[in-house]
Amino acid sequence: MSPNSKIGWRVTFAGLGINLALGILYTWSIFKMKIKESILANDGLFNWSMASLNDPYAVCCLVFAFTMIFAGRIQDKISPRFTAVIGGILTGVGLILISFSNLWISWIIGFGILTGMGLGFGYASATPPAIKWFPPAKTGMIAGIVVAGFGLASVYIAPLSIFLIERFGLSQSMLIFGVSFLIVVCVLAQFLVNPPDGYIASAPADSQKIVTQSVNLSPSQILKTGSFYKLWIAFCIASGAGLMIIGGVAGMAKEGMGQMAWVVVALMAVGNAGGRIVAGMLSDRIGRTNTLFIMLMAQAAVIFSLLFIGPNQVALLVIAATLIGFNYGTNLSLFPSATKDFFGLKNFGVNYGLLFTAWGVGGFIFPRVSQMIIAHTNSSNMAYILAAGLLAFSAVLAVITKAPVPAAEAEEDADLVAVPQKS
Repeated sequence: MSPNSKIGWRVTFAGLGINLALGILYTWSIFKMKIKESILANDGLFNWSMASLNDPYAVCCLVFAFTMIFAGRIQDKISPRFTAVIGGILTGVGLILISFSNLWISWIIGFGILTGMGLGFGYASATPPAIKWFPPAKTGMIAGIVVAGFGLASVYIAPLSIFLIERFGLSQSMLIFGVSFLIVVCVLAQFLVNPPDGYIASAPADSQKIVTQSVNLSPSQILKTGSFYKLWIAFCIASGAGLMIIGGVAGMAKEGMGQMAWVVVALMAVGNAGGRIVAGMLSDRIGRTNTLFIMLMAQAAVIFSLLFIGPNQVALLVIAATLIGFNYGTNLSLFPSATKDFFGLKNFGVNYGLLFTAWGVGGFIFPRVSQMIIAHTNSSNMAYILAAGLLAFSAVLAVITKAPVPAAEAEEDADLVAVPQKS
């Protein structure tokens, strides 16, 4: 193994570790379940309306996504290490804040805004430096490994949350998580480093590589392409539908599994992480949009099947949750890989940040709308039907999306420097 390859793998696993801490977002359904129990018991701890249960989670998704734009720019221009440290501090402070208050507004500010910003800074710092150390043929695989940590986090955070909440209560659990994640992320951030200027990763001669374009589009340029908006819409629907289920899966499983509902959350997390790696590797072979079509159609079918699965059909619920996690996870390796392939690596951080706003908008709208539907109809069926239909539409949209034509685009420097033309 070459020295550069060793550094690349070190950066990759540091990013994986950071995401394992930041993935607390996917354990929201555990926290929501405890808040809901408090509201129904009327114990005076959480005086929220039932329709507002998903609000901190929805705001967190939205803030997370839009923070990625600025965090991606800082990562591109300054360093991933600096960006990750900011993420660790904000995530920790946000969780510590909600440990001191049960008010709805405190959770909106602490979990929704501060932790959301922390997730954005931390997540933006992890993937870009890792894929820069490897050749294009490994883009999907490396992106999948790094972001797998975010999806896999619930495997340990879900049971740990139940353990801590039972012994110390929800507030003290948030304090423990806040202090721990602040330290872990800031330490792992020290291992994140970009390759030196001019570094080009070489690929083995027999490797099968995705044919990529030699372009490096600026943020202003990608916003002028139809490809960006097609990817954005597909990402918004795909992420929103998945987050809608992830945010409520513990509640779905509680009737049939009781206190063991965290098992479904953990298995969904395993699927989530596995989907990121498998889809990344598959897309290196058959292409990003082809893989997206397969995964989005599969997700539509699985979510539609929830209409026929009762709360006491535990085995079917576990299988469906795992598959939903798997299909959802594929998006988090396919869309960053597509961003690099379509728009180049030079401005990857900020360009993916712009595309990632789709994840936040989807995560804000779908859980909120689904909670409103449930509150008014006392059923999730309409939410499932709506999500399945939109996923099928996004699958078709993804497969007709093509990369911008290089000749029609200019380098970022053309935005900054006017080159005199000879007559």
